[in-house]
Amino acid sequence: MSTQREVEHVRGLRAVVSVGGGTLRWRRQRRWLIGTGGVSCCCWTLKAFLSALQNFGRNSRSSNCGFVSDKPLCDVIFDSLVEAKAANAAKSFLSYVDFTPQPAFLERYIRCLCESCDSGSIEEALDVFDQLKNIGFLPALETWNLALLGSVRTGKTDVVWKLYGEMMDNGVVGDVDTVGYLIQAFCIDGNVSKGYELFRQVLEDGFVPSFVAFNKLISGFCKDGKYWRVSALLHTMIAKNGRPGIFTYQEIISSFFKRGIPSEGFRIFNDLKDRGYAPDRVMYTTMIHGLFEKKLFGDARKLWFEMVRKGIIPNEYTYNALIWGLFKVGYIKKAKGLYKEMCCRGYKETTVSYNTMISGLCLHRRTAQACELFQEMAEKGIACDIITYNSLIQGYAKEGR
Repeated sequence: MSTQREVEHVRGLRAVVSVGGGTLRWRRQRRWLIGTGGVSCCCWTLKAFLSALQNFGRNSRSSNCGFVSDKPLCDVIFDSLVEAKAANAAKSFLSYVDFTPQPAFLERYIRCLCESCDSGSIEEALDVFDQLKNIGFLPALETWNLALLGSVRTGKTDVVWKLYGEMMDNGVVGDVDTVGYLIQAFCIDGNVSKGYELFRQVLEDGFVPSFVAFNKLISGFCKDGKYWRVSALLHTMIAKNGRPGIFTYQEIISSFFKRGIPSEGFRIFNDLKDRGYAPDRVMYTTMIHGLFEKKLFGDARKLWFEMVRKGIIPNEYTYNALIWGLFKVGYIKKAKGLYKEMCCRGYKETTVSYNTMISGLCLHRRTAQACELFQEMAEKGIACDIITYNSLIQGYAKEGR
């Protein structure tokens, strides 16, 4: 007696899988079953459908029964999975059923894989590109661009250059999006100057790359300390009717602090507010931490109160930045009080928060109190890391123990 399972199909199609009988057929908007003594499914969820296919694979291997696929049905199923963004299910379907989808469906499959943005899917997309190449089918530019974007997002620049080389070999002319992905790939590879050269070329041709490409270049030049390039990029961004986002400025400010130029970072932060930008909690945290690191305690505390006054609730990272700053300036009691306030506000005690307290206490030769916190971490099941141990070791060393 056959077992039936009915669920809603992603495209509203009525379909049937007859596992035991070895045939796969379909009908639209009708319910019917092939009663062949096997397992039949009338409409399915992805999980139930793939489970049926797995059962078929086991049954066919053990009984040596043949499996005849109905290509129209296979195409519908495969395209439905792709349309539902179920890349893994589509891949499994291809491995269980011996059929080759139409080229247009395979192209959509490439897009589905690239949108998932993981390394395995990008590699699978490359294989499908090769499959289409072997049958003489050339994907559209949008598909190439999605593959480039997915490769950039996963940091696989080798795939970017391989894909771009194939585009050139096949006579596919890129657009401004293509160039933007190449610029990002240059920056990821650490070749920011080459990316900037390409950026200037596309500007001369009258096109403007995306903000993501701008930000990649800005980030790259900030790391290299080439601030004149950063300034030029910001001016270009504004001239092309683009308003640099808060993330762009945060990258620049953070870079100035890392490079030991806090006054310039503080100047840009204040300039931002004058221009009508509303710094968010992340930017305030970055500023507070940077100012404390450079021993500008007064400015850091002013920003803390300014943030609270504007209704921006500090998070655990903001609290930890200020707590560490208070320890550095010697305000141990205030640091402890702020830590207690953080816990009372519902923030969970974490490895980071404990490390902040342990490091601060060890800084002032209060190793016994730090050890109490260390033991407390074990009791609460909070993991220690290398920073925890190093802080304690340094604390004992200061005390000559």
